[in-house]
Amino acid sequence: MRILIVEDETSIANFIKEGLEEEGFAVDTADNGKKGLQLALNNLEEYDVILLDWMLPGLNGIEICRAIRKENQNVPIIFLTAKDTVDDAVFGLESGANDYIRKPFSFEELLARIRVLMRKNQMETVIFSVADIEMNIEKHTLTKKGKPIELTQREFALFEYFLRNKGKVCRRTSIIEKVWDIHFDYDNSIIDVYINFLRKKLDDPGMPSIIQTVRGIGYKIDVEE
Repeated sequence: MRILIVEDETSIANFIKEGLEEEGFAVDTADNGKKGLQLALNNLEEYDVILLDWMLPGLNGIEICRAIRKENQNVPIIFLTAKDTVDDAVFGLESGANDYIRKPFSFEELLARIRVLMRKNQMETVIFSVADIEMNIEKHTLTKKGKPIELTQREFALFEYFLRNKGKVCRRTSIIEKVWDIHFDYDNSIIDVYINFLRKKLDDPGMPSIIQTVRGIGYKIDVEE
């Protein structure tokens, strides 16, 4: 589960980020509008929720929200703002946001709203599939030929990342950032260990692996099944 925070007040961004990471979310942050929009558009299929400040340097939250909605109608967006009139709330929602929370707010309230939006969004697209494998995100289950396969939390997150990017090459640097939430130079050989774990659990003996190695770059799951 991955969340993008676009917030230029460092104390607020860190407060939210630390709380969400304690709840098991992977979190990306941006402290200005242009960086926030770039992150959002480059990773729209990966974010479960986007938390968007209204007043930002570079681009404001309304501009970012509208730009995101041109590319993706599904990703939940919550405005974080000090604006407190009914007209402001209506304007934000009509710009494409799903919810609106006024500053100051408690982390518990924000977390509750995030979970409500995630449940609503997942009800529409809870299942990913490839070949004879199905993954149910909401129930956190995976089956092969209808039979349950037990995955660890990290194995599940890794395979979910591949399924969300089916048909695309997943670069090693992106995998370590998105699945392990590591954003610095790091020995990413741990990825190979978990790829082997997944292959042992998911591949059919004597058949090509469902997870293909793209030598020197990363891994991919083909769209053709």
